Amino acid sequence: MRLLAAPLLLAWVAGATAAVPVVPWRVPCPPQCACQIRPWYTPRSSYREATTVDCNDLFLTAVPPALPEGTQTLLLQSNSIVRVDQSELAYLPNLTELDLSQNSFSDARDCDFRALPQLLSLHLEENQLSRLEDHSFAGLASLQELYLNHNQLYRIAPRAFAGLGNLLRLHLNSNLLRAIDSRWFEMLPNLEILMIGGNKVDAILDMNFRPLANLRSLVLAGMSLREISDYALEGLQTLESLSFYDNQLARVPRRALEQVPGLKFLDLNKNPLQRVGPGDFANMLHLKELGLNNMEELVSIDKFALVNLPELTKLDITNNPRLSFIHPQAFHHLPQMETLMLNNNALTALHQQTVEALPNLQEVGLHSNPIRCDCVIRWANATGTRIRFIEPQSTLCAEPPDLQRRPVREVPFREMTGDCLPLISPRSFPSRLQVASGGSTALHCRALAEPEPEIYWVTPAGVRLTPAHVSRRYRVYPEGTLELRRVTAEEAGLYTCVAHNLVGADSKTVTVAVGHASFQPARDEDQGLQLRVQETHPYHILLAWVPPPNVVSTNLTWSSASSPRGRGAAALARLPQGVRSYNMTRLLQATEYWACLQVAFADAHTQLACVWARTKEASPCHRAPGGRPGLIAMLALAILLAAGLAARLGAGQPRQRVGGRPLLPAWAFWGWSTPSVRVVSAPLVLLWNPGRRRPDPQKGKGYHPHSSTPETWPLLSDRERTRITFWFCTKREVMT
Repeated sequence: MRLLAAPLLLAWVAGATAAVPVVPWRVPCPPQCACQIRPWYTPRSSYREATTVDCNDLFLTAVPPALPEGTQTLLLQSNSIVRVDQSELAYLPNLTELDLSQNSFSDARDCDFRALPQLLSLHLEENQLSRLEDHSFAGLASLQELYLNHNQLYRIAPRAFAGLGNLLRLHLNSNLLRAIDSRWFEMLPNLEILMIGGNKVDAILDMNFRPLANLRSLVLAGMSLREISDYALEGLQTLESLSFYDNQLARVPRRALEQVPGLKFLDLNKNPLQRVGPGDFANMLHLKELGLNNMEELVSIDKFALVNLPELTKLDITNNPRLSFIHPQAFHHLPQMETLMLNNNALTALHQQTVEALPNLQEVGLHSNPIRCDCVIRWANATGTRIRFIEPQSTLCAEPPDLQRRPVREVPFREMTGDCLPLISPRSFPSRLQVASGGSTALHCRALAEPEPEIYWVTPAGVRLTPAHVSRRYRVYPEGTLELRRVTAEEAGLYTCVAHNLVGADSKTVTVAVGHASFQPARDEDQGLQLRVQETHPYHILLAWVPPPNVVSTNLTWSSASSPRGRGAAALARLPQGVRSYNMTRLLQATEYWACLQVAFADAHTQLACVWARTKEASPCHRAPGGRPGLIAMLALAILLAAGLAARLGAGQPRQRVGGRPLLPAWAFWGWSTPSVRVVSAPLVLLWNPGRRRPDPQKGKGYHPHSSTPETWPLLSDRERTRITFWFCTKREVMT
């Protein structure tokens, strides 16, 4: 990637130099040195042939005497020189480049260059320089390149670079600097390239680089930067290349980037970004290449993350082991995008909307991703697909099992389903997370499917959190991020992310421990799930329980304990998450009943609790009219007539039947060989709003279980529970 033009230019120059043969320079040459005419490039990349004296790697302790007076380049690298006096170089009027790197200088004042006003390039890297005093480079008025990298500089005086008004390139990287002083740059009005990375600077302050109005390339790599102030880059109107490689930036410095309108190349590789959020890269009108590689924490590229980048042609998002989600609308108005590199991530798919938003896209790299060959990626094999896959033979299906290891481009379009389940990447967030008491954290949950899934979270207390939920401790963002604020020990426990659509659902859990103590699971395995009888009546029984945390499904099954084996009717109710009680209705008076509650957890294990109860004997005013044979006969006749009418209306239509295997789960204590199971829809648990119309059963509009609020179910009166459950049971029986 062409993010850093200056280093690549150096590499090109080195390659070109190596390709041009050197010519001997016929002059008296110091012992063991080589005198030649070599190609040389000026700091502005102009080609020249320079008379060169090469005395590298000779274990010299001083500058060799009697150098040829016409020397233009003097190479003294990898020796043991500790001092250079003015007289040792004063007789070389044509000297333009001096390389003293990898020697033993510890003080810049030991280098006297006042007799070299024509010098253009000075190399002092990889010495032991620890500080620069004011006017450290006096006499070098023509100097254009200064290399001070890989020393031990911990202090630079404000006017250390005084007199270097023509300097174009300054390398201060890989030293021991703890801060950046804008006064250094007031002496360098023409500086174009500044490399200051590799210093232990953790923040860039406002106006740090404002004096550098002509700067074109700035490298701030490997500095442990945790934040960039909003106006840190103020004044860099001509900046074209910027590198934040290998820092500690947890978010994109959006406001700071707004101060560099001419930026063309941006490198944010190897930073602990967790997500690229909406508008993080917006209205950067001249940006051509962007690098977001090697980020261990990056999970998602969210909706509208890149907006209005009219000149962006190449986007590198590679080698991010946890990146599993790119929102279908992550890119907006990127008309010139040609190359999209997404290889070596944890992506299961790239949505068709993402591709369609890039009208000029020519090639995409998706190899070395766990691609799920289903509905989301089926566009890749649709007729008329114009996009070329980079390394197509390495772009393989990871799922479903029957398509594993097959190249995506070789899977027929018809073999990819039109709808697909949500899938939460197992690497989207860790299985355990430690948070300091009073601290905050964010958990990023993403899923890609068709139709687009909805995401919610379940707390250790069993509370369901959606984007509409707002509280002091929790906030859920629309894209699926759960933010925990100022957590205490009460918020510790197992959190579950659930992604669901019309096809199905997927879930993933994370254990959050608060403080230094290890987390103790909220679910007590010894005590287990407890089902208790809360109320008994002649024709219904109210059961209650405390739902364990992170339950993903709850089933309640009950039957008369006195029913003969093989003829008893069992009922099964599938309950919404969070329900804490249930009213078993249409029971017989003075009869014993068994009930079992089974809950399934996000980690795939289940718990079972059973209880028995006996309905009360009905009072005389409610007892069945056993002393009125005429009334009983009339009721029996009415039932027979209704059954006959139902049989005639149902003729010709297939009737749903229970198969040979029981519908009851295998754990149930009863085991009839051919039971009759009545499946009861979940009860209404949402109280009616005053302005809301009650649904009309005659129009077939029933209660929707997913619209319920579990917390309101215990608030219903006994009569309401009976009436509502009776309505559901009657409705289901009429339908079946």
